[in-house]
Amino acid sequence: MGVVRAAVLRAPGEPLRVEDVELDAPHEGDVLVRVEAAGVCHTELHYMDGAIPCPLPIVLGHEGSGVVEEVGAGVGADPGAVAVGDRVAFTWRPRCGHCEYCVTGRPVMCVYGRVQARSGGLLDGTSRLHLDGGPLHHFLGVSCFAERAVVSQRAVVKVPDGVPPAVAAVTGCAVITGVGAVVNVAGQVAGKPLVVIGAGGVGLSALMGAVLVGAVPVVVDVAADKLELARRLGAADTLDASGMSADEAVAAVQELTGGGAEVAVDAVGLPQTLRQAFAVLRPGGTAIAVGLGAVDATAPVPINELVQQQKRLVGSLYGSANPPVDLPRILGLYLAGRLPLDLLLGERYPLDRVDDAYQALRAGAGGRAVVLPS
Repeated sequence: MGVVRAAVLRAPGEPLRVEDVELDAPHEGDVLVRVEAAGVCHTELHYMDGAIPCPLPIVLGHEGSGVVEEVGAGVGADPGAVAVGDRVAFTWRPRCGHCEYCVTGRPVMCVYGRVQARSGGLLDGTSRLHLDGGPLHHFLGVSCFAERAVVSQRAVVKVPDGVPPAVAAVTGCAVITGVGAVVNVAGQVAGKPLVVIGAGGVGLSALMGAVLVGAVPVVVDVAADKLELARRLGAADTLDASGMSADEAVAAVQELTGGGAEVAVDAVGLPQTLRQAFAVLRPGGTAIAVGLGAVDATAPVPINELVQQQKRLVGSLYGSANPPVDLPRILGLYLAGRLPLDLLLGERYPLDRVDDAYQALRAGAGGRAVVLPS
């Protein structure tokens, strides 16, 4: 393939540096994508700070969209396979189609997701990236903070006509995670109180999912601008928890929901927010954890409350979704005016300013920032 510009993390705690890296042509089963947009997701911060380890050096970026420019041998053999010229969104959970998880309808648990994460390669565990003559790793099988990316054909989904690149990008991670957690996990919640803790991209997507299925959503955050956006997106009520103790916030949510939530979504991933999500439930309610934390983070759960009130605590990775089915469905709802995804979008950055985008995210910037590499 040749040389492309890409955002490289060389060591935890260092800033992202946009460098010239070597990118191989697609191998068998791979596709080359010209990246049009890449979302600035909080997940990268865990790796940038060293809270979650990964092979280094690495090209970050896992939420993006672009246009297929080249395909490797064997691509196109399956019905619906991507072809040159197709617009696609990246998915950072691949689907091999034949492992136990894929064949039992749980493709986000595909065994090759772990292969990609641990090896820093693609499905075969090898990289298509090189830096200074040495190894350079893929991030979650994507690495879309770059002008171009080579990924497995199993890590892209076609995007319908009429969807802007930035919307397609954020739908591939934040939106499918948040909407999916409600639609695929929450169960029958129409007319029932649903609490979302955290009004970032994932939390606001969960809010939109709650509105879509007819729940009565309450959003909790500590940033007034994010809560204002939550109201614009259909929150029945909001709570600014800044200055509140954990117990005060729980009591306030229970009052807003008339005794507790049927479902609570923790879109933050801190021990205290997960505990709060569990605490605000009414008896028989379900807390859904979608936010990632440090690799060794834990949260205490009161055993008697769990048993006597028959509460449930479940995890949801990537919205517990089936991306080839759910991602086009979500984008179809967007095109039909049912999901106002444009409102999620924040500031745009050129690739050379990707580290600025993450500094702004650390400072609490609202909206889902997007990097435009090309």
